[in-house]
Amino acid sequence: MQQEAISAHDIFPHIRVVMGMVIGLGVTRLLSGVARIVQHPTQYRLYAVHLAWVASVLLALVHFWWWEFGLYQIEIWTFGTYAFIVSYAILLFLLCALLFPDSMQDYASYRDYFYARRAWFFGLLAATYLLDVVDTLIKGEAHFARFAMEYLIRTPILVGLCIAAARSANPRFHTAFVAGTLAYQLSWIFRLFDTLD
Repeated sequence: MQQEAISAHDIFPHIRVVMGMVIGLGVTRLLSGVARIVQHPTQYRLYAVHLAWVASVLLALVHFWWWEFGLYQIEIWTFGTYAFIVSYAILLFLLCALLFPDSMQDYASYRDYFYARRAWFFGLLAATYLLDVVDTLIKGEAHFARFAMEYLIRTPILVGLCIAAARSANPRFHTAFVAGTLAYQLSWIFRLFDTLD
């Protein structure tokens, strides 16, 4: 009876706070890692591909917080929907934790670390691409229809590239993949998410 009196618009801010906490932890992890590099630039050799993925994941976190405003349109919230959204945010946080581990003492450089953990990183990244499709479906058929054609093309390509990246330690492939990902992310954001509806 009490649940009927609570509107979806009352529930959404509560859910947004939980998402914000998890995303905030991810942003903190990335920014702390970058700050550690600035504070101790010679402690571990840097790797441009690793830093580019840091930029890509940071952009993904900021974009996630932006586009999840679309959840405001959901009229009926279930625990399953809530758990899905929180799980998606947790996966994004885990990407951050993989980019900047608690300790680097077993590795000579960020390059060594990145390639040693690439299967985990790209496995989680592939999962986020798949969850993004589900997240868009949750927001309604009209919302999904706006992106459906591009999702049908981009998702299998990105997941396939993640599988290849998990298996390959080829620096050229990884450089091209992260450069292409960053360019596509920026295009995706400014073409389709520049303004909230």
